[in-house]
Amino acid sequence: MKAYSIEAPGEILSLEIQELPEPWMKKDEVLVKIKAIGLNPVDYKLIERGYSSWKYPHIPGVDGAGIIIDAGELCNELKPGERVFFHTNLSLWGTFAEFVAVPAHGVSKIPDEVSFESAAALPCAAFTAYQALNRKIHIKSGDVVLIHGGSGGVGSFAVQISKNYGARVISTCSAAHSDFVKNLGADWVLDYNTDINEAIMKITDGRGVDVCLNTAGRQSATDDIDRIAFNGHLAHIAGAPDPGKIFDFTQALSIHEIALGGAWLAGDIPSQIDLSRMGDELMRWLAEDKLKPNIGLKVSFEELPKALEALKKRMFCGKAVVVMDA
Repeated sequence: MKAYSIEAPGEILSLEIQELPEPWMKKDEVLVKIKAIGLNPVDYKLIERGYSSWKYPHIPGVDGAGIIIDAGELCNELKPGERVFFHTNLSLWGTFAEFVAVPAHGVSKIPDEVSFESAAALPCAAFTAYQALNRKIHIKSGDVVLIHGGSGGVGSFAVQISKNYGARVISTCSAAHSDFVKNLGADWVLDYNTDINEAIMKITDGRGVDVCLNTAGRQSATDDIDRIAFNGHLAHIAGAPDPGKIFDFTQALSIHEIALGGAWLAGDIPSQIDLSRMGDELMRWLAEDKLKPNIGLKVSFEELPKALEALKKRMFCGKAVVVMDA
């Protein structure tokens, strides 16, 4: 099969298309012919720094959508010909290839009315946002939610998911991407290059937000502590806040670490199965036009490395998707 592989950690553009053997499928796995690939920051970060368990050459990529061409003997609910999408184990051969073998209990089905590229845009970004807001926090109608990076992959889905639950959304982004985030449904859009604290307190009458999803990093998450109301929630995906800034019996703040792919790395089967459930739930919203895939860049397989470079440099809003056979 054709696949992008690396021989060692290095530059994104060191990715090259190689002829490699098709993956070996286990009894509880399905073999999927990839039709579309979702690109994520974790992809280029691991290409650049590597991962401890990788054996080279390694095929990166964690998100994919395609058609099952074979199913292991323990896969009773899936069969060849079915359309599926998934977030897979980053420690194994990934989705930057024509074929990939994935555990059957971690895939979700794609209805006929949804394209492969729309499905491929969901897993890493939308699952992360949904896990934070639905599984960990349980946001509700009327909550005021602060979402950092509303023009990015996770942030753009988080804005939509929050609005679907009836929350009021404050989102940060660059001034250039403000209209994009407003069109997603954000009630207030703040330029992250300014001091946002005063604006947040004005919006919330000095109370702070009920929920914050931080996609920016440790320092930003630490700064968020002062932006959250009593009994509020802070979910982080890019670094935990400084615990020294949290004082007992003053704010009753709940901190949530979101590590979507950790379900695979920890070997926790129930959490892996929940990836499939989250995919099913989000796919229903997508099919009902309650969730948009936010595809800001769509490229061919041959253009994949350049698309990763554009993702790293934040040259577009939303998701980057690779379409096979385009």
